[in-house]
Amino acid sequence: MLASIWRINMELLQLREKEIFETLKKLKEFEFVVIGGYSVNAYTLPRFSVDCDIVIKSKDELKDIEEAIKKINYKKEETNKNKAFYYGNFCRYEKDLGKGFRVSIDILIKEVLDRQTNTVFSSDWIFENSGIRILKGKTINEELKLRIINPDALMVMKIINCRSTDIRDVFMLASQIKDKKWIKEEISKRYNFDDRLSKIKEKINSKQFKDGLQGIYGIIDSKIFEKNKKIILSLREK
Repeated sequence: MLASIWRINMELLQLREKEIFETLKKLKEFEFVVIGGYSVNAYTLPRFSVDCDIVIKSKDELKDIEEAIKKINYKKEETNKNKAFYYGNFCRYEKDLGKGFRVSIDILIKEVLDRQTNTVFSSDWIFENSGIRILKGKTINEELKLRIINPDALMVMKIINCRSTDIRDVFMLASQIKDKKWIKEEISKRYNFDDRLSKIKEKINSKQFKDGLQGIYGIIDSKIFEKNKKIILSLREK
């Protein structure tokens, strides 16, 4: 019974992820940067995400993307702004995969405005801190070359947002850090750095954190776990 449930769940995850990859293939000709959960997959062991977040510079680019995405049966959703992670100028397109399962693409226009912290990241900043990277699937054996936010800039966004999912991503991204000083400076421009790092420290030192992490990524070697923890806590020293 449990094996059957696991198989069904895996098939649904594959269905959703395959749809996201196919959608990104259709959009490759346009100018956008992948952020959020799917960008993390370019640098760490891949994790699954139902939603894909992309950033564009203008409404002109949005018109072209909307035209393309509607051709593959996505529909614009009237997002509940009070429940969304973002506020400001963004839109969500969803596709019904049947049996009540959906995938969504969040298109953020000109900037990313985080609802929880009121932090603003301009599209110029995101494009400047991005590059062509390989995006790998978790449940499907596929790879895509796309413009993806760089690991240091992604760390900045994730540390400021600091939700439970963000903290897990920060931990997994730790070994990819290039410039600790830059990360600290960029965070400090926008938010209280010590507040964010204290919240992350409390979370990663909890007894439940490693178990939760391994529930998503699989077994993590104790030496790697301690190394990543040390890297994150060392951000305060720079």
